[in-house]
Amino acid sequence: MFTEKPMRSLLAIILVVSVLMTLTGCVVRVDSDEYMTREQVDALLKQSMIGNVTVEGGDNYNVNIDGAENANMLAAAKGVLSAVSITCYFEYKTGYGPSYSSQKTENRKGAGVIYKLDKEQGDAYIITNYHVVYEESANTEGHISKRIYAELYGMENCGMEISCEYVGGSMLYDLAVLKVDGSRIIAESNAVAANFGDSGEVSVLDTAIAIGNPEGDGISATVGYVNVDSEYIDLVGVDNKTKITLRVMRIDTAVNHGNSGGGLFNDRGELIGIVNAKTVDSSVENIGYALPSSLVRAVVENILYYCDGTDTTSVRRALVSINLDVEKYYTVYDTETGRVHKKEIVRIASVTPGGAAEMRLLSGDIIRAVVIDGVRFEADRMHKVTECMLYARVGSSVVFEITRAGVEMNVTIPVSEAMLTDW
Repeated sequence: MFTEKPMRSLLAIILVVSVLMTLTGCVVRVDSDEYMTREQVDALLKQSMIGNVTVEGGDNYNVNIDGAENANMLAAAKGVLSAVSITCYFEYKTGYGPSYSSQKTENRKGAGVIYKLDKEQGDAYIITNYHVVYEESANTEGHISKRIYAELYGMENCGMEISCEYVGGSMLYDLAVLKVDGSRIIAESNAVAANFGDSGEVSVLDTAIAIGNPEGDGISATVGYVNVDSEYIDLVGVDNKTKITLRVMRIDTAVNHGNSGGGLFNDRGELIGIVNAKTVDSSVENIGYALPSSLVRAVVENILYYCDGTDTTSVRRALVSINLDVEKYYTVYDTETGRVHKKEIVRIASVTPGGAAEMRLLSGDIIRAVVIDGVRFEADRMHKVTECMLYARVGSSVVFEITRAGVEMNVTIPVSEAMLTDW
């Protein structure tokens, strides 16, 4: 018997359950014959869902979910307001000899999430996957698409494309940031920036709603659960040669090609991840993966700081040249919420000679927390120590709260240009 080797596939698609009401356009369709204005939608929501949802007017048109009734539907309705479908066009050289200069154009479909929004100006930053905007065979600088378009929910495939500019990204994190300037479509829409949830607080069997653009047919949603809150998967990068390791959440929510770059939301409509991969195997069903929101935010803020308005297009992470391991694994049970969270005691395994931490940190030091420019990051998981360094900028002071031979102390390491490495 031939058994297909299990493979994890970077996605480029998304979802299947339509949301009750479309809230992103100028009007909302309630059934096949009736349309409602934005003001009428406000009234309908307040009358029929009182205690569960409130609608705040103004530029952001926020939807706040306070109750459990119809939570998934309301969360999806909130999520689609920040969702976009994405189309990237790639040009390829074809043929040989004199005909080698001829061009072929193909497109790829994916999804994205609005990260920041200025409704008055029609400006936005959008998060998506790096593998959505990158094609190794493309005849463009950096193999990045030069023609990228986004469409809001309810406006797909009707000529309301929004032109996007590539700001920067990382193959090693599989994330990219796009920029929109002066779009009337955005300015006149009900689009909102996604509300970020804390993926560090995600627990097993939390609701996981994926919103994206499966098969390029438009934005839709599927619902499932978080199966693993944090794990690592090994993949071959989008350049088909670089081996990468990604920290992800595992989900059983149905995702497909076109889900790539789409948001993963909890039952409050908060973004807890960016969908990016699935396991492809004849004996496997519904094993998907999403990049956790805490990592996503750190990478995106790094891209905006180092890439927006500059010639840099990659993530730059500060390295203090230490190797970490885990001294002890344990769990914490929250009696109030009933949630179980994994915890770790993080230890310095070694210090690289000549690195920034030499003569400051020592092998065997226990890291309790890292403070970067006054912001404290608990070091109760090893990944938190490495990922928080994405927030360190040249000139930042990084304070390691450590325990050395039973004595608590603080060690400060200033960040220099020499410590930055492209990711």
